[in-house]
Amino acid sequence: MGRSLPIPMASAPFVDLSGAIVQAMGQRLDAAKPTPEGLLLRTGDGFLYAFLEDPSQISLADIGRLLGGEKQLPQHLVVLSPGHLPLALAEEVVKGGGTLVEGARFAELARQLGLETLLGEGPRPAGAETKRLLPSAQHLDAIMHRARTWLDWGVPALALRFYRQASDLKPGFLPARIGIGRSLLALGLTEDAERTFNDVLVLRPSDVDARLGKASVLGARAKSKEEVEIYRTLLAEDEARTEVRAHLVAALIDLGDWASARVEIEAMLARTPEDPSLRFLRSVALERTGHVPEARRERREARSLGLSYEREVALCQHLGIAPPPPPEPAEAPPPPPRARTKPVKAARKPSPARAPQKPSRSTRPRPPVRKRK
Repeated sequence: MGRSLPIPMASAPFVDLSGAIVQAMGQRLDAAKPTPEGLLLRTGDGFLYAFLEDPSQISLADIGRLLGGEKQLPQHLVVLSPGHLPLALAEEVVKGGGTLVEGARFAELARQLGLETLLGEGPRPAGAETKRLLPSAQHLDAIMHRARTWLDWGVPALALRFYRQASDLKPGFLPARIGIGRSLLALGLTEDAERTFNDVLVLRPSDVDARLGKASVLGARAKSKEEVEIYRTLLAEDEARTEVRAHLVAALIDLGDWASARVEIEAMLARTPEDPSLRFLRSVALERTGHVPEARRERREARSLGLSYEREVALCQHLGIAPPPPPEPAEAPPPPPRARTKPVKAARKPSPARAPQKPSRSTRPRPPVRKRK
């Protein structure tokens, strides 16, 4: 009778690191389950954190089970791994509404939480600004910094966790509540996001960030006209709000109203005329409103101001327009012709001074020869 092969288990150091990350995030757990691949943690707010030590051992069926889970519980999958999932599996996670935190970002998460030693690294030195804060304020500031970082990096699942941790630490801290709403909205949880923004507006009816959040909820529900009305109301109160105008431009572009978008873009350029991304947007607005030659000039101006090819491609993809062709590779200039130089002869050493010599017979001057008569 043959023996079955042993099932590989995650290493003890990886399980320790996973548990330390969860604890440092202040996560409240409903259930924890060790698996051969790592550790599964389910939270009360409907998230499933899957720590995978070696993602090469994961199959498509495993990802399907993680995404399916218990049908009666709404959940959002967050896969965390020091390695990288194969491309097909990563696409399956994203397609199922999950989040990936892998490779360098996984290590950065551990460093942010002060777990460098579990990665085999030395601790990071504290910054000078942080040292001046009180311990409680320092802790809150660090959590908010992590939350903003992950939201900027496009990982709202982790941003939400840190904003909630900050809100638990200081319940009346409205920036954390606003961050929770933005993270929920980025995750597609529009009803939860709207409730969060409404709660802030009950406490502070004039809060601009909460009103912007409410407008963004309308945009997520394809109510762009109502969204635009909120932005215009905010600008009527204070036309210097650049972030509001940026939201307005995006909403007008979604509506296809390029003429109005061009007006707002040019208003922003009046403050920052050398912004290459705004110059690019103006070129698109000019093209869409029939000013093709001027649009081409504006695109060239944007590139001369520093618009990189990669940034231009990203903007085109965001707007749903064809990207520009890749730039021609720069030809290396021919090497300069080598100048022909004559070989330099070694300088002759001066001969040592010699005493004056008597003229020899060959060099002695001869007396004049007398002619015989």
